[in-house]
Amino acid sequence: MPTHGSLSKAGKVRGQTPKVEGKPRRRVIPRIRSRRNYEKRVVLNRKAGQNWKSFRR
Repeated sequence: MPTHGSLSKAGKVRGQTPKVEGKPRRRVIPRIRSRRNYEKRVVLNRKAGQNWKSFRR
């Protein structure tokens, strides 16, 4: 069974891409994180996780 592309070309694009340093990220203060979670869950009536849409239609 033929392969899709050769192994000699593996990683070509990633190797040519210039390295960009990530910016330093600060964590959200736990008290503020808890308040945001409360607003999402109770005030906006959203479900937990990525399936956040409420099904009140």
